[in-house]
Amino acid sequence: MITEPNFYIYRAHIVDVHDGDTCTADIDLGFGIWMRKQKLRLYGINTPELRGERSAEGYAARERVKELILNRDVIIETVHDRTEKYGRWLATVWVEKTNVNLQLVLEGLAKAYMGVGEKP
Repeated sequence: MITEPNFYIYRAHIVDVHDGDTCTADIDLGFGIWMRKQKLRLYGINTPELRGERSAEGYAARERVKELILNRDVIIETVHDRTEKYGRWLATVWVEKTNVNLQLVLEGLAKAYMGVGEKP
């Protein structure tokens, strides 16, 4: 029996970064089909919010994400074929050979809430 994977891999172009764990991408579905302006939630990590007592840390995380992926072509690995409760696709983002989700954790800019890269 063939089982369906619960993740999908796409080429994408990051067009905006909202905060340390949310960005917007144009996603290449193949065969000349694109999904434009899709919100992505970086899977398995959480960064401080841009408001509140940890806002300075939140802005630092957002700036680092911008440095890594804004206006760049990336590979995204989505988790499942549906969005989370806010309508964002859960994704691990790869730029060249760097797992951006993991990089943010290693740099102390994000906390892992599931094993980064772990499948749910």
